[in-house]
Amino acid sequence: MRRRDFIQALVGTVGALPLAARAQRPEPVRRLAILMPESESDEESQRRKQALERSLTSLGWTIGRNLQIDYRWANGNFEYARSAAIELIALRPDIVLAVATPSARAVRQVNDSIPVVFVGVAEPVAQGFVASLSHPGGNFTGFTNMEVTFGEKWLELLNEMAPRLKRVAVMFNPDTTGNSKGFVQVMEALAKRRSIALTTIQVRQVGDFDPAIVTLGREADCGIVLLPDAFTLTHHKLIVEATNRQHIPTVGAFKVIAADGALASYGVDIVEQFRLAAGYVDRILKGEKAADLPVQQPAKFEFVINVKTAKLFGIDIPPMLLARVDAIIE
Repeated sequence: MRRRDFIQALVGTVGALPLAARAQRPEPVRRLAILMPESESDEESQRRKQALERSLTSLGWTIGRNLQIDYRWANGNFEYARSAAIELIALRPDIVLAVATPSARAVRQVNDSIPVVFVGVAEPVAQGFVASLSHPGGNFTGFTNMEVTFGEKWLELLNEMAPRLKRVAVMFNPDTTGNSKGFVQVMEALAKRRSIALTTIQVRQVGDFDPAIVTLGREADCGIVLLPDAFTLTHHKLIVEATNRQHIPTVGAFKVIAADGALASYGVDIVEQFRLAAGYVDRILKGEKAADLPVQQPAKFEFVINVKTAKLFGIDIPPMLLARVDAIIE
C-alpha cells in the first residue's frame, strides 16, 4: 500500500472509533426491588412472579441486561418483612414493588423517597399509604385488592352453601392483616341479621391453628372465613387440612385456598394485578411519578367452589350459586 493511502485509511479508522464505541455502550441497568409476603417455594408466588416478569419483558425490559430484579421473601412474618425491606432499600433500587400490606408497611418504615408500587393492599387510604386513590400524593401508588365490604360477601357465600350455620369464626393474624377490624365489623352486621354468632380467631404462629380449629369443631354447624392475610395464605394448606378434618366449611379470599381444599374462595385475581403492576413499574422507570399515578381498584374477581370438599361435607351447592362460579375444583 502506498504511504498516502495508508495514512488516509488510518485516519478513517481512528475517526470511526468513537462512533463504534458509542454504538456498543451497554444500556443503563435499572434496579427493581421486590418484597414478596410468602415463601419462595410457594407455587402461587411463583405464578405471580412469572406473570410480572413476562409483562416487563413485553414492555421492553430484559432481566440481566437493562433491568436487575432483587427479590426478598417474608415467609408470612412481619419481622422478616422488616429485615428484608432494610436489605432492599440498602441496595438503592430505582423502584420497589411491595406485595401485600405487611410488605408495604415494612418498606414505608425505612423509605420515604424511592417510588413504591404496591399490590394486594386493602384500604390504602385508611392505612395511610396514600392521601387518596385518585391523587396518591407521595412516593406510593399501586393496586388495591379487597375493601372491607368483601367481608359481607364471604360470610354471605358461606351461609348460602351452609344455610344451617350457627357460628362463624374469622381467622387472621393481626400483625399481617390490613384493616382486620373493618372486615370484622362488616361481617358482624350481617351475622346479627342472620342470627349467626361471629367470633374471631387470632393466629400468630403455626402452632395456633390446630387447637383453635379443634375447639371450634366441637360445635355443630360452624364455619370459618379466612381474611386476606400473608401469614394464613402462606400456611393455608395446614389450615385447610385441619378444617377439613373437623368438617368445618371454610371460605377464603384467594383461589389457591379453594384449589387446595377449602370449600370456596372469592376475591381479586392477584396474578392479573401483577401484570398490571408491571405497567406502573415501566411508567415510573421511564420518568413518571408515583404521586401522579392513581391507585387502581380491582376490576376482575374470581369465585371458586371446590365441589369435592362440598361432597366431603355433604353439602349440596345450590344451582343458582354454581351458575355464578368462575371455576369449579373437582
